[in-house]
Amino acid sequence: MRLTILVIGFLAAFVSNVTATALTYKLEANEKACFHSYVDHANSKVAFYFAVQSGGSFDVDYSVIAPGEKVVLDGTKERQGDFVFTAQSVGEYRFCFNNEMSTFAEKMVDFEIAVENEERAQLPSRQGSTSPEQASALEESIFKLSAQLSTISRNQKYFRTRENRNFSTVRSTERRIFNFSVVEGLMMVSMAGLQVFVVRFFFQGARKGTCYRHFVGRIPGLGGRGHDVSFLTSVSQ
Repeated sequence: MRLTILVIGFLAAFVSNVTATALTYKLEANEKACFHSYVDHANSKVAFYFAVQSGGSFDVDYSVIAPGEKVVLDGTKERQGDFVFTAQSVGEYRFCFNNEMSTFAEKMVDFEIAVENEERAQLPSRQGSTSPEQASALEESIFKLSAQLSTISRNQKYFRTRENRNFSTVRSTERRIFNFSVVEGLMMVSMAGLQVFVVRFFFQGARKGTCYRHFVGRIPGLGGRGHDVSFLTSVSQ
């Protein structure tokens, strides 16, 4: 019996009308993208969460526009945000991301929009089963459990964002190291070729700047005999 009441109470806690949208969008450089959500009832709770997973400095401009072009939320160069606001009027709300500040960096944005009409349902009661005090305590326990689940969900989103950002940083660092290694190798080959060219230039210049002269002479010897000798000498020009 208690298990049945617990299940019924758990379902009653989520009877309220909830619509949610979770997307991951690739925001190009110099692009502004808007997403729309329609609110059917006034004073509904609207939850808006976003996080930049990768790209640039992991920041983006955002804005939430209510019907009548009224700005509800806005911010610049934010990495992530988790907001809950009350929709005062019925109509279409616009959630926009702006990446016009980036000239070439594209951003991967993960966001979620949830609209909830908070009409808190009451636990069904049967005569002779539970007292109102017990039903109220059970209801509060269920809503506490719901709040804890929401906290766990937000923590999971946070750690997922951290993991994606760290992985993006690792990939960027790896790409930079590879590019630096390629450039360093090309510079070493270029320096080696330049050294060979300079050494050859010096030797060719030394050859062109030196001429040789041939001298022939006779060295007198004993008994009136002499020896003919010839030799070369270099003269620098």
